[in-house]
Amino acid sequence: MKIKRSRLEVWSVISIVILSIFILFIIYPLFMVLRESILSEKGSYTLKYFIKFFSEKYYFQTLFNSFKVSLAVTALSLLLGIPLAYFYSIYEMRGKEFLQIIIIICSMSAPFIGAYSWVLLLGRAGVITKFVEMMFGVQIPSIYGFNGIVLVLSTRFFPIVFLYVSGALRSIDNTLLEASLNLSCSGFKRFIKVVVPLCMPSILAASLMVFMRALADFGTPIIIGEGYRTFPVEIYKQYVGETSTNHSFAAAISVIAICITAIVFFIQKALTNHYRFSINAMHPIECKRAKGFLNVFIHIYAYGLVFISMLPQLYVIYTSFLKTSNSGAVFERGFSLDSYTLAFNRLGNAIPNTFFICGFALLAVILLSILISYLVIRRPNVVNHTIDTISMIPYIIPGSVVGIALVISFNQKPILLTGTAAIMVIAMCIRRMPYTIRSSAAILQQIPISVEEAAISLGASKIKTFFRITVPMMSNGIISGGILSWVAIITELSSSIILYNARTITLTVGIYALVSRGTDGPAAAAATILTCFTIISLLIFSKVSKSRDVVI
Repeated sequence: MKIKRSRLEVWSVISIVILSIFILFIIYPLFMVLRESILSEKGSYTLKYFIKFFSEKYYFQTLFNSFKVSLAVTALSLLLGIPLAYFYSIYEMRGKEFLQIIIIICSMSAPFIGAYSWVLLLGRAGVITKFVEMMFGVQIPSIYGFNGIVLVLSTRFFPIVFLYVSGALRSIDNTLLEASLNLSCSGFKRFIKVVVPLCMPSILAASLMVFMRALADFGTPIIIGEGYRTFPVEIYKQYVGETSTNHSFAAAISVIAICITAIVFFIQKALTNHYRFSINAMHPIECKRAKGFLNVFIHIYAYGLVFISMLPQLYVIYTSFLKTSNSGAVFERGFSLDSYTLAFNRLGNAIPNTFFICGFALLAVILLSILISYLVIRRPNVVNHTIDTISMIPYIIPGSVVGIALVISFNQKPILLTGTAAIMVIAMCIRRMPYTIRSSAAILQQIPISVEEAAISLGASKIKTFFRITVPMMSNGIISGGILSWVAIITELSSSIILYNARTITLTVGIYALVSRGTDGPAAAAATILTCFTIISLLIFSKVSKSRDVVI
């Protein structure tokens, strides 16, 4: 009995350690943000910052603008992504594997790079803007403001809808579609009345993901918004203002942001529970060849949409090889590697820092995700259920709020982390952890517990069984999830922009700084480097992963 009790204590200690880490780096920072939001300059408690936000139209407008953008982006992403997923899953298409890789690349690239790229194409001095004006004498609509933000985010987020809905379509039994045909329900009518309702849980999940990302996005509005204020940008300006700062007001806006995203999250959960059902695809959908005009339309729609989404990135890559002036702000005739030379000189340690900081964050995410998924699935109890609940809190917290919360909490002794690489590692780990835990738990649920029980019956301890049996069986999913987590971490901007300093600058922050200074050559080169890292990582994922499902 002593041996058994000792083995149980090992996992109990792990549970307590993880819960303590969560309380320190998630619960405590959120409490400090709330405290800061109601603390006046004199040290007394007040609600004046909340009253200021809701009473002054200038500030409240940022919330309205964010909602307007998020709803428009969600609607447009659904309109683009659902038909793409339907065509991809129902009909035969040329180059399907290549198409899927490009779609995944579109979904994992940093939105703020897309904003910068579209400015190069459709901005006031953009190549398409100048061409249309010169050839046709037509002034194309402005890319700046609301329209530009929606364009950039929609072309980045419709792949999320595609991935969710195409995954749902793979679980639909083909006999349901055949039955609808027998009842004279085909074509668009079948799509609306049969396919969409069957995919509704996944559509709602995709809608939540797109809405939350659009609502929390910082880089796109600040680059292409041009005065169209959203609340993530307002939080940043109030906390890291060029002329003045108001940390308490920034904290109050952060609390409002958390409350809003929490409400949206719970509404989505309620709707998902309402539409939830189980289905077994005994006869998966068999792709058929479309005929005539439909076949042509499917290929034009799919490849045209993906080309439009990839065009800005392709142009940035092309731009990075143009000759530039010594400052990197003016392009000249011919090609060279000048932009890359300038980028490496100006970015300094940004690339090594990216590998170092993001690498440590990735290791922490993977380790925590494996342990937490095991605790939740294999050892359910009150403590582990609490860990699971806390682990989902970062899902509803915008990145800029995470950054502010950590700065407020750890800017003085005994735990002084502000300005260190450690605080950036923690922020990146917090930002990515909820998604990786869910994917790890899904993998673990597919592994029969009898395998572990057999190892234990042969004398192996539970810890040894975990590391020698369970983890290797999860390895394919862990590696695949790790690669996707790596891509998400290296493209993180919203929390890093608040936490970095000259010694801990990362590639995304460096690109943002170059874009802000108007040095297009080095900015394009640095963006190309980040894009290459992303593409290489996703190509490795496509080779390693045996599953067509991608968890973003």
